[in-house]
This record gives sequence, C-alpha cells and structure tokens, in this order.
Amino acid sequence: MPWNWELHDWPKFKFKTDNIAQKERQFLLSVGKACATLKNIDEKDSKKFIVEILSTEGLESARIEGEILDRESLQSSIKRNFGLLASRKPKTNQEYRMAKLLCEVYDTYQKPLTHEMLCAWHFELFHGHIHIEDCGHYRTHAEPMQIVSNNINKTHVFFEAPPSVKVPKEMNAFIDWFNSQNNSQSILIKAAISHVYFESIHPFEDGNGRIGRLLIEKILSQGVNKPILIATSQVLEKRKKEYYAHLEKCNRTLDIQSWVDFFVDVILQGQKQSLDLLNFLIAKTKLLTTLSGQINSRQEKALLRMFAEGLDGFKGGLSAENYIAITKTSRATATRDLADLVQKGALIKTGELKHTRYWINLTFD
Repeated sequence: MPWNWELHDWPKFKFKTDNIAQKERQFLLSVGKACATLKNIDEKDSKKFIVEILSTEGLESARIEGEILDRESLQSSIKRNFGLLASRKPKTNQEYRMAKLLCEVYDTYQKPLTHEMLCAWHFELFHGHIHIEDCGHYRTHAEPMQIVSNNINKTHVFFEAPPSVKVPKEMNAFIDWFNSQNNSQSILIKAAISHVYFESIHPFEDGNGRIGRLLIEKILSQGVNKPILIATSQVLEKRKKEYYAHLEKCNRTLDIQSWVDFFVDVILQGQKQSLDLLNFLIAKTKLLTTLSGQINSRQEKALLRMFAEGLDGFKGGLSAENYIAITKTSRATATRDLADLVQKGALIKTGELKHTRYWINLTFD
C-alpha cells in the first residue's frame, strides 16, 4: 500500500471546512483579546509573558522528542537574546541554541520561508552533535528515512518518507506553497496542512518535529500579521499519544480530516492556556503590588515560590509543612504567617487540621 507522498494527487490534501469558520472566529477574537491585554500592561510584564511563553514552547517541543532542557537556563538565554538582564548564564549550549532559535522565529515571522532559513534553524539545533551527518542541510543518506517502533522483538515501520534524492524537489514545492498568499484559506487550516505536509517530507536527518512545530508558530503569526504567542507544544506534549496517532492516520492517505479536527482543537486549547497565563502574570503583579509593605520576607518568599509553580500551583495545595520547608521557620510562626495571608486575602484556606491547604487567591476570566 503506497505512502501518502506516493499517491497520484500528492500533495492535494482533502478535508472539510464546514465546522472551521466558527473556530477561526474564536481564534481571531482571542488573538485580539491577547493583543489588547498586552497593550494595557507595562513593558516589564509584557516581556515576562513573552519570555514565559517562548520558554514553555521550547521546553515542551524538546520534551516531545525526549530531550529535557533546564527552564531557568532557557529563560536566561531568551532574556539575553532580547537584550534583557538575566540572572545566570545558560547551563548548556542546548538551552542557548534553543533560545536563539525561538527568538529568531519570533523576530522574523514576517519573512518568507526559504531553504536557507530552514537549514539555519537545523544548524542552530544540532551543530556540535556528532550523530548528525547532515547538520544544517537536508538529508542525503541513501537509506530509507523510516519512523519505526522501538520494540526489539519486532520492527514496525510506521512511516517511510520520500527518499533523500527527492527531498529538494519536495521542499521546493512545500516552500512555494507555504509562501503562497491565499486570503480565502483559513489560517488554522493552513497551519494544520503545513505540519502534516512538512512531517510527511521529513527533510532532515533529525529535528523534523521541532522544526515542524516552529513552522506552526510562523504560519499562525503570518496569518494574523503579528508574532503569535501560543504554547502549542505544551498541549501537544500533554496529548502526545493523540498527536502521533492522528499524524499516523495521514501516512497512507491524503484525507486529513481527523488531523485537522485534532489540530484546530489543539491550537484553541493552547491559545486559551496562553491567555490564562497572561492573566495569571497580571494578577500576580497586582497581588504583589497590593501586598507590598504589608507582608514579611518569609511570606513573600513563600508566595513567590507558589507563583513559580505556574497556573497549576502546588499539586494538592500548599501545606504548613511546605511553608516550613520553604521559609525554614517554626510551625508556630508558619501558622501565624499563613493565617495573616488568609486574612489579607492573599491565600484561600481549604480543609481542616492535617488536611488544611492554601491556594493563591487569583481571579481572572
């Protein structure tokens, strides 16, 4: 049975757009809401949001491929790329390279896609990796580019991409399509096609997933004519089994309806999480400003530690034991400090006795 790229009408992907129009409107409305919110906050908070979103995207895109990056080092590198003060030097070259790449994509979203751009991205990701022969170039090896299972007892080929000799021609067609101006086409549809199209060609020896996810950000940004800030990879990491399953369904067909439906929902979910994060950072600033001069150093340290956990906060809530461990104080002092934070409206208390837990009191739509 032929692979999708071997079908006679490749790459004319098939899908229905009946249920996309409403989701496209929802997407554009949320873009407008995020832009309006960013305009109404100070530059410092705006930059914090950009750094947080870009670092989350880089961390989760790497995690999907089994690579673990250091969050603090990545954020430090992103800040340096934007000319901001950073607390520490990058831990490894991996964080530095990823940060440079993320900032490059963010800053140059409006530029047309080129072979040189893609190869520069690949070089940034992999230079210095001894296992990559074609670093900064499309693959040239004669062996089939296959995606296989890791089961040592039986090898299962999930997908085989076009042979290396065909990659230049396929990428010429892909780049021409990517750069085409089709005002009638949905932004979300074009982004969905771009990912499955690129992954089907699999032009690089390694890193196709990471580069393919960067292309999602680029095409969405071009669609709304401003750099988009959606942590798509965060959602894809959480839904990784679905992600791979829906891509696999496209391996031998050009009917990508299942992929389109999944992908559009991923974008909208990622967009909501990003907007929630923006509101979280704004609410954090407001709360700390309100409490300025009213809380002691222990309370401030504990609140900052809770904020560092992000939107989800401490799993199960903050306990008195957590507070003692964070602040290195006595139980009696911890009890007084926590009661004071509840009284000031900074924390919400739930449960009783050993089941007592504390939650940051942030409210936003």
